[in-house]
Amino acid sequence: MSTHARLLAEALSARTDAQLAALFRHRDVRPDASWNDFFDAAEALLDPSSVAKALPRLTQAEAVGLSAAAAGADPGGAADALRALALLPPSDGGLPPSIAAAVAGRRLAEPHPTGPAPEPDEAAVARAAERAFTTVATLADALLLAEESPLALLAGGTVGLSEKRRLIERGMPDDPALLDDVLALGAEAGLLLAVERTLRLSDEGAAWLRLAGPERWARLVAGFRAALPSALRTHEGGWTPMLSWADEHPWDPAWPDRADAMIRQARLLGLLADGPDGTTSASGAETPWARAPRLGADPDPHPLSAFVPAEVDRIFLQNDLTAIAPGPLLPALDLRLRTMAARESASQASSYRFTADTLSAALSSGETEEGVLAFLEGISLTGVPQPLRYLLAQSASRHGQVRVGTDPETGRTQVRSADEHLLQAIGVDQALRPLGLVPETTVRGDAVLATRVNRDTVFWALTDEHYPAALVDADGAVERPVRTTAASAPAAPDDTEVYAALIARLRAAREEDADAAWLERELEHAAKQRAVLAVEVAMPDGTARELVLEVTGFGGGRLRGRDRASDVERTLPIRSILSTRAIEDPAS
Repeated sequence: MSTHARLLAEALSARTDAQLAALFRHRDVRPDASWNDFFDAAEALLDPSSVAKALPRLTQAEAVGLSAAAAGADPGGAADALRALALLPPSDGGLPPSIAAAVAGRRLAEPHPTGPAPEPDEAAVARAAERAFTTVATLADALLLAEESPLALLAGGTVGLSEKRRLIERGMPDDPALLDDVLALGAEAGLLLAVERTLRLSDEGAAWLRLAGPERWARLVAGFRAALPSALRTHEGGWTPMLSWADEHPWDPAWPDRADAMIRQARLLGLLADGPDGTTSASGAETPWARAPRLGADPDPHPLSAFVPAEVDRIFLQNDLTAIAPGPLLPALDLRLRTMAARESASQASSYRFTADTLSAALSSGETEEGVLAFLEGISLTGVPQPLRYLLAQSASRHGQVRVGTDPETGRTQVRSADEHLLQAIGVDQALRPLGLVPETTVRGDAVLATRVNRDTVFWALTDEHYPAALVDADGAVERPVRTTAASAPAAPDDTEVYAALIARLRAAREEDADAAWLERELEHAAKQRAVLAVEVAMPDGTARELVLEVTGFGGGRLRGRDRASDVERTLPIRSILSTRAIEDPAS
């Protein structure tokens, strides 16, 4: 074992469980690592491949400090952090060879100058506010579509181009890169969760949809800030100047793209005004509502609210079966209105259109004819036009022609309808083939379609294809259906808990016989490397003598080696050896 490995092993054994767990997490140590003792841990952490993986994660200050140490200079204020990462020796001395070799040849670019943030003009502030308003609205649309049908994820965990095309066809902005950023904001805030290769609306997302616009924005900003890497966060809980973000991980080749993505997100949230050249660069001025979260305080939407139109709670219903909102509609009203009408425009004054399909879908989701009328009468400034009343009555008369329930005897889902032709159409509908619907005749002679797919899945599939379906219980009574959301993401386990078994194994090996364990491991390693050791030996008269041995073997409780001074072969009982130190380090 090299001197560096032994020193590190001793230092590791003195760390607390929490310190060890933090180190292992930062160094990407697997919890099931096959280490038997701290010697194994030290050698693994000093391995060139492990060191190479650790360097890209260093902050600017840490990289500067390690470069200084490699040049024989003082690492400065980064010393403690580098020692915590096992990248500096526990005490003063040269860098381990594997670390020095990894640092050699790495360059540090000059960081971007960071002065006082420029003051944005009023026009730039207004544009930033409009972007924030649009981002919140776009994300709300994405969440509603994810609730309707979860977004499929590629193997890498991203939303594919075909899925983005579906979003665009449903009215989302025709900009795949923008959709990536918006969905990322939703995921960072916990509004979307990845479940079984899909992106689903979470319980938090469902609650967020019912918040007022300013509160929606504040929640997104809080999520954005919480998701920032620790290198970009301040001790107060805010973030560092955005101009410095691109410099923060100088040895990570993927960092510039990641920093650019975070800057784009900040701009989408209206935290950053346009740059002098109208780009998304971090050189843009900070907006007034960015100050509070940057300093670590709760995001305050009130300064932003002054630049966006006030939300309204009334609409105009027109004879052409459309509805016009004279401003941003209150989210709770917008959500309910969208269950019965398709939104046609997503501007600050949105428009909606009622159709037979949209009203049928509303009835299938649990609305009633009376409930829809009462809702529309309550929010309409123009009453409910006769054409809309007629269309609603007509849709209500058709609703429930298809009934979906579970056969109590077989447990299979059954689709029933008094309209034989409608049932036949469902049976041959290619869009419903994945359901595996098979014609059957019940014991009472009723024609049904049966499948092993659960009834909720069948019901929503029929509803999405615009069939007048109703969900019924075992007694045939109509139930109010509920689209399921993904539960909250479970809290990540504590690092100490993750590495508990590994740490316990390392400590158990240390506690068996600490001094003997250290010595035997070092002698075993020295024998393999044919190292030269200065060995302090206890003499029979109670004195101690130092011998310089070229180690040739170790076993059976004895160390064998050639005495460099007398050129004779010596065999020493391990119990007589007081200490050892390397004269020549084979690893250096």
